[in-house]
Amino acid sequence: MTGSVFLIPTFLSDQAIHTIPFYVLDAVKQCQVFFVENERTSRRYLKALWREMVIDEYQWFTIHKAEEEIRVTFTQLLKEGKNIGIISEAGCPGVADPGQLLVMAAQKAGALVKPLVGPSSILLALMASGMNGQRFQFVGYLPIDMVERKAVLKELENESARKNCTQIFIETPYRNNQLIKQITEICKPQVQLCIAVDITAPSETIVTKTVQQWKLQMPDLHKRLAIFLLHAG
Repeated sequence: MTGSVFLIPTFLSDQAIHTIPFYVLDAVKQCQVFFVENERTSRRYLKALWREMVIDEYQWFTIHKAEEEIRVTFTQLLKEGKNIGIISEAGCPGVADPGQLLVMAAQKAGALVKPLVGPSSILLALMASGMNGQRFQFVGYLPIDMVERKAVLKELENESARKNCTQIFIETPYRNNQLIKQITEICKPQVQLCIAVDITAPSETIVTKTVQQWKLQMPDLHKRLAIFLLHAG
């Protein structure tokens, strides 16, 4: 009988274990194998959920970009009837996460895939932004090249205005300040920009202002976990 796949959410902040529903532990207890983005942090996370868990009694595999060898192993374990847990580095597996490729492999194998409720920075930021939650898109990381990034930002702004769509994107933490500066230089003053930082941590801030308002008081977000939402509708 084919095994099942549990998409196990993890917290966005080490201090936010309270954001994980109790029923996630029930799913963890049904698993024999874990495919994870980071084995060290996933082991620590599961021990925080279940202190009595004997970590070394389980099989562990690290997801990078779900290379063919990992996908083959994953599918074979499912065919052997193993229940598998997938854990991303933060938030929900399969959402802005390499685990999505394994979920597709599970679907092709006809396995039961069970998504479990947990914190997603994308949805939490959107909920608190005041922006359009009826039409939105997550575009991930913007290009590193400054010229390309400028073109993409302008394209996102224009598309937002045309479709009344909220654009959601992220950046490597040490480039946050550079990105904010570029947004304020490229986008129109009246465009709404939400900056959500340290979601679910005690230092969480989620603030929406116009580009012009941000330009007058630029935040320092160097090396902080941030997600950006833009609306030009």
